[in-house]
Amino acid sequence: MFSDRCFISFALALATALLISSPRCEGVEGAGRAPRIVNIVNFIRLLEPRDESVTEEVLYQTVVKQIELMQRHNLPGTFLLQYDALTDERYQHLLSKLPTEQFEIGGWWELPQPLVEKAGLKWRGRFPWDWHANVGFASGYTPAEREKLADVYMKDFYAVFGRYPKSVASWFIDAHTLAYLHEKYGIVASANCKDQIGTDGYTLWGGYWNQAYYPSKLNAYMPAQTAAGQIPVPVFRMLGSDPLRQYDTGVGGGLQGVITLEPIYNEGGRDPAWVDWFLNNLANGECLAFNYTQAGQENSFTWDRMAAGLEDQFPKIAAMRDQGELTVETLAASGEWFRKSFPVTPATAMTFTAPLGDDHRQTFWYNSRFYRVNFVWDRGVLRLRDLHLFDESVESDILRDKVDKSAVEFFTLPLVDGNFWGSRGQQAGLYPTDAEGNPLRFSTPQVSQTETGAYQLTSTTQSGDGELIVTLEESRLSIKLRGLPAQWKVTLMTAQAALLPFDRVTENALECTFRNAPYRVETLEGSFSPHGCGFLLQPEDGRVVLNLGGQ
Repeated sequence: MFSDRCFISFALALATALLISSPRCEGVEGAGRAPRIVNIVNFIRLLEPRDESVTEEVLYQTVVKQIELMQRHNLPGTFLLQYDALTDERYQHLLSKLPTEQFEIGGWWELPQPLVEKAGLKWRGRFPWDWHANVGFASGYTPAEREKLADVYMKDFYAVFGRYPKSVASWFIDAHTLAYLHEKYGIVASANCKDQIGTDGYTLWGGYWNQAYYPSKLNAYMPAQTAAGQIPVPVFRMLGSDPLRQYDTGVGGGLQGVITLEPIYNEGGRDPAWVDWFLNNLANGECLAFNYTQAGQENSFTWDRMAAGLEDQFPKIAAMRDQGELTVETLAASGEWFRKSFPVTPATAMTFTAPLGDDHRQTFWYNSRFYRVNFVWDRGVLRLRDLHLFDESVESDILRDKVDKSAVEFFTLPLVDGNFWGSRGQQAGLYPTDAEGNPLRFSTPQVSQTETGAYQLTSTTQSGDGELIVTLEESRLSIKLRGLPAQWKVTLMTAQAALLPFDRVTENALECTFRNAPYRVETLEGSFSPHGCGFLLQPEDGRVVLNLGGQ
């Protein structure tokens, strides 16, 4: 019989679930509005060997404070356990009693000494947890060894929680491990680091910007183009990267700084004005299928450093959730929704047009399973800052082999790279220019979604005699200018020292090679011609159309 006590418990659980959940497709724009998803993801390490003052107790109390703050604002979220924390009784007791309707417990895939040794492998690290790629990540082990590590972790996770985790994430993960975790243990979601150059020894550059994608079976960083070629586990991009400023830090291929939603960074998530700018653009900018960010912080940074940022962010996220502007849920919930909603990686966009203080620059990111592209509008100049192609047949260096160095690099296929090909004196990119090669100047762009689902930028020349229409479709990019003489063109500008991938420029195609991977881009309208070591595009009937789908 359903007792009074059971009924009360059920009612309380239902009330809590209703309170922490948020509408996925309803909000300030009404039914059918694409969701703006926030995952609060905090991952947990047992120890911090880089700083003696950061004791195990300090790290534990950081997690306690994170939980208290999330409960105070009825925010759901995910805690990901590194193996050393998984086997610690304090974390077991703390996390196992959390309400499952609010909190998810998953796996953080850095590999500390206890896990490696329990799998029967030799520990080669400097400390019990070592962040080098050849020691503390799956990339330091053979595929067979990776399976042993996964089996040990999953067995012990099951012993603690009575189930396997639905989410396993890491700064980077290989396709062999990801597929194994899905096929044997049924994970439904993963996450990896934002795009960055050299930070902490890891470079991830040219991937699906923010949002989420299905990875190639051969390369977990590379989005797949086909259902047959993909691992059916969406990989969400972590840390809430500033879509305008993060890209250009360390321009020229130098070590990048960090401008993200992480609550410890003064230029990002610790600054209330930046947080307002980021969340408001996230909630209100055009996004196509959905918009996404990850909030939260690993406990290694300690509560003292993250408290001010999280205590500012979490009430704002909760308020926007309550107003229907944001969907806040666990990583696993987002993964399950993604898998049900999209048989292949969808097209998405990030549109940041509202200013941050006196900075009125605007940025527009578009992703599909075939390519990513970014435009920046700055005081009248519209620059195509980035264009990278995706190819599921490009095999990752770490798929079959382990690495013997501390750093790793992951890339896709560049057609325009505003960071590596730029310098302090030259903002690299593709520019609409006049016959003399001077950038044309445009009014503030307007953004819309067409009836066919394309992402479109429109603007007028500041002289008033021309109209610009940029149309981004899943496998095509179109730039059209009306009202201008035929002499306008689209010109690639780079730093003189830039290393470019172009092997051959013909009228109808670019033939390229990057890191031993050949690729080709063709025009459907307009034509290529050589320009220095790069190229320019001549319009046909006022339009340039590129085929970016590899067909």
